[in-house]
Amino acid sequence: MTTPAQHVVATAVTLPPATQKQTGPPGQLESTHVLWEAADGRMAGVWECGPGTFPTTRDGVDEICQILAGAATVEGADGTVVEVSAGSLVVLPDGWTGTWTVTETVRKSFITIPT
Repeated sequence: MTTPAQHVVATAVTLPPATQKQTGPPGQLESTHVLWEAADGRMAGVWECGPGTFPTTRDGVDEICQILAGAATVEGADGTVVEVSAGSLVVLPDGWTGTWTVTETVRKSFITIPT
């Protein structure tokens, strides 16, 4: 069976109500709209997160994301610091560990691929 193509305008898609980011400070909210998920765990969607700092680890997946709006600093455990904003393409490979500091609400489209 073939899965039909799907389309959303990622900058305008309506997201579900935001909830507390589990790894973020109190009051940091996030929301995710999963557009597609395969049986093997591959996933594509849109994510939005408000200001704050949180740790993250890519464990068992590679992530490719396009920043659509907002601004953040992404710092890897290796000390690499990248400023991201609308138009940035970010690749976080399996095993990547670091910290996101969202300074202006970030919206990104993303694809995750299990490794």
